[in-house]
Amino acid sequence: MKMQSFNEAMIEYKRQIEKGVIKEAYVGLMEHFGHLRVYFQSNHPKYSVSSNIYYGFMDMTYFALFPEHLKNRKLKIAKVFLHHKFRFEVWLAGFNKNVQNKYWQLSRNNNWKKYHLPSTTKGIDSIMENILVDNPNLAI
Repeated sequence: MKMQSFNEAMIEYKRQIEKGVIKEAYVGLMEHFGHLRVYFQSNHPKYSVSSNIYYGFMDMTYFALFPEHLKNRKLKIAKVFLHHKFRFEVWLAGFNKNVQNKYWQLSRNNNWKKYHLPSTTKGIDSIMENILVDNPNLAI
């Protein structure tokens, strides 16, 4: 497969944006994420919910939840949409790479099998992952 130059990719990007479908879908997905974040804020007051949504680079979009028992350990739960896999996942993640590595290693050493553990933490943002919905139907 021939790689396109950046200029060729931008020309194709412009064509696709002009069609309007990608923009409409992306805006709808981001609005959906905003509604999910507000839902958690309103219906789960014991969880701190991040004030921002990470919109990503069309790779992933997420917001974080901070249950007190995890927050005390510098852990969080991320509600994630993976654009390339077109699915929602929930991740256990650390506040930083040191925390992530510590808990990933603990989970790996204890032969954790309930949820998926990435094979490494290099270039990965999760400690463990679980698929919530594969190919979601977002029709309202």
